[in-house]
Amino acid sequence: MITVNNVRLQFGGRVLFEDVNLKFTKGNCYGIIGANGAGKSTFLKLLCGKIEPSSGEIVIDKGKRMSVLEQNQNAYDDYTVLDTVIMGHERLVEIMHEKDALYAKPDFSDEDGLRAADLENEFMELNGWEAEGEAQTLLQDLGISPDLFYVQMADVDPKLKVKILLAKALFMNPDILILDEPTNNLDVRTVNWLENFLLDFENTVIVVSHNRYFLNKICTHICDVDYGKINMYLGNYDFWYETSQLLARQAKEQNKKAEQRAKELQEFIARFSANASKSKQATSRKKELERLEFVDIKPSSRKYPYIDFKPARDVGNEILKVEGLTKNGFFENVSFTVNKNDKIAFLCDKANVITMLFKVLVGEEQPDKGTFKWGATTSVSYLPENNDAYFEGCDLSLVDWLAQYSQEKDVTYLRSWLGRMLFTGEEGMKKAKVLSGGEKVRCMLARAMLKAGNVLILDEPTNHLDLESITALNKGMINYKSPMLFTSQDHELLQTVANRIIVLDKTKVFDKETTYNNYLGID
Repeated sequence: MITVNNVRLQFGGRVLFEDVNLKFTKGNCYGIIGANGAGKSTFLKLLCGKIEPSSGEIVIDKGKRMSVLEQNQNAYDDYTVLDTVIMGHERLVEIMHEKDALYAKPDFSDEDGLRAADLENEFMELNGWEAEGEAQTLLQDLGISPDLFYVQMADVDPKLKVKILLAKALFMNPDILILDEPTNNLDVRTVNWLENFLLDFENTVIVVSHNRYFLNKICTHICDVDYGKINMYLGNYDFWYETSQLLARQAKEQNKKAEQRAKELQEFIARFSANASKSKQATSRKKELERLEFVDIKPSSRKYPYIDFKPARDVGNEILKVEGLTKNGFFENVSFTVNKNDKIAFLCDKANVITMLFKVLVGEEQPDKGTFKWGATTSVSYLPENNDAYFEGCDLSLVDWLAQYSQEKDVTYLRSWLGRMLFTGEEGMKKAKVLSGGEKVRCMLARAMLKAGNVLILDEPTNHLDLESITALNKGMINYKSPMLFTSQDHELLQTVANRIIVLDKTKVFDKETTYNNYLGID
C-alpha cells in the first residue's frame, strides 16, 4: 500500500531521521510515537506528500485514495457542514463540479454529452448517488444534529468542527487514512465510536496520538521515531513499551557483563604480559579483549520527568463537604463529601462545568448558592486547565518564576526541581513567557509538587504533554497517598487512578465508588 525506501529527512544541519524503510499494508493500523520534536507529524507530512524527503522515496500503490484529518478548523468556513464532509472525496467533488458546469452550458454539444456520460459512469462507480446519505449518517453517528447539515462552517461551534473534519477524513472509505491526534477535543462517547469504527476499518490507518488507551485499542503495529530512526514493532503501545524496556535492560546488562570481563582481562594482561610462562595466556586474553562486543546505546530523544506528589503533612478525617453548590450557567445544587482515600474523577460533557467547579473550590470564583467547607488540616495543590495567567508577559527566568512558589529560595534547590521536569543546565534561565504548552504544564506540575498539598485538584493535567510526561504523571497520581479530585480525557489515566466517579450534568447525576471502565460498562 505505502512503501518507504531509504528515506532521509534533514532540515539545515539537523537530520531528523535517516535510513527509514517501512511498509504499511491493508488491514493494519500503525501508531506513530516519539518524543515531542522527534518528527511524528513531520513523518505524516512526508507520507501524504506535503513535504519531500531529502533522499529516498515514498511509493503509494497506484489508484489508492488517501484521506488526511485536517488540523485547520477554519479552512472550510465558506462551505456548509454537509459539503465539507463530501469534500473528503476530492475526485467525487471534481466530477460533480464538472457535471454541473457542463449541464449549465447554453450551447451543450454532442461532445459535451459524451463527456457528461463518462462522468456519470465514473460518478456511479464511485457510489456518488449514496455520497450525501453516507455523509449524513457519519455526521449523525458523530453527534452532529441534522439541523446543522446546511449551516456554514464559520457559524459552527469549534468543538463540533473537530467532529465534522473527522467525518470528512472518514468519508467514503479511503484506502489510506492518516490521522494526527484524532482524539483531541473529542468527548468520551465520540472517542469510543471512533475506536470501534477503526477496529472495523478494513484498509490502512496511520495515526499519531498521545492517547495510550486509544493506541492500545486500535493499533496492530507501533512505529517508534527515536535515535534518528523509525523502527516498526508488531503489537500495540503497551507491547512496544514492554519490549523497548526489555531491550534497553538487556543492552545495559550485556555491556555491564562485557565491561566486567574487559576489566578481568586487562588485569590479567597487566599482571602477566611480562611473564614468559604466562605469555601465551596473556596473548590469548588480548585477542579475547579485542573481540569483546559492546552494544552501542545511543541517547534517546525520549525523556521522562520525575513526578512525585508528596504531602507535607497527613490529611485529617474531614476533607471537603459540598452542600447545594450552585454556579448559575454551570451547575446546580451539587452536593458530595470527599473521604480520606478518595481519588475522584469528575466527568461532564461540558468541560467548562468541571473547570468552574474546581475554581469555586479553590476560591478563584464565588458560588451563587450553597456552601463548601475544607477540613482544618487540608492544603490544596491545584493545577488549572488554563495556565496563561501564570506565564503571559512574565519576564522572569524559570528559576525566578519557580521561586515565587517556594519557601526555599536557594538557586541550586530550585534548579533541582526544574531538573526533575527536564529543564536542565541553562534551560533554567529560559524566560517563562516563551515556553511551549507542554513546558508550561511541566512548570505547573513542579509548582504543584512544591506546594506539597495533602489534597490534589488537577484539571485536564495531560493537556499539551507528550506520552512520556503523561506516563510519568500517571505514575505520580497512582502513587499519591492522599485525596484527589481530577478530570481528564485520558482513558488510561481515568482507569488506573480513579476509585470513585462523579458525573455532572448541571446537577450531580452519578456518584459511585467504581473504576472508569466499570462505569462505562466495559470491564
